[in-house]
Amino acid sequence: MREVKIESSLTVFEDYSSFTEAELNLFQKAKEACKNAYAPYSKFYVGAALLMDDGKIITGNNQENAVYPCGLCAERVAIFHASSQFPNQTYQSIAITIDYDRIEIDDVAFPCGSCRQVLFEYESKQPDKIKIYLLGRNEQVIIVNSVEQLLPFGFSNKLLS
Repeated sequence: MREVKIESSLTVFEDYSSFTEAELNLFQKAKEACKNAYAPYSKFYVGAALLMDDGKIITGNNQENAVYPCGLCAERVAIFHASSQFPNQTYQSIAITIDYDRIEIDDVAFPCGSCRQVLFEYESKQPDKIKIYLLGRNEQVIIVNSVEQLLPFGFSNKLLS
């Protein structure tokens, strides 16, 4: 028997002062997206902004349904839309946030397990990692440099070969 240790790391920033104009634009797009989320049941409004390698930003927000499994999270709405409209593009980063004006929590929201798996799939299709920006209240930002850091044992298409 042997033990294997898996570690993840992230970086926490307390304000936006060290981010570029392009990153701040991505953050703003994610914040705008969560304002249009359809979340009448959970009241948990999430927005995502996906930066493609060509510089386009595709946004998504959570879309709920009275039949709960039929809804989609913001991250999946954004990446599925990008993939359906721009199938040959790759992705640099994604910014994810919740509407802190309507949600009274101070924690940063991490992607759910399904979103982690979907992001893992798209990251595995391209040569570069997808950087994840998790936006918190009052300019707090957590950066995760790869989806694999969020899902170290992601289900890979290699298992299906």
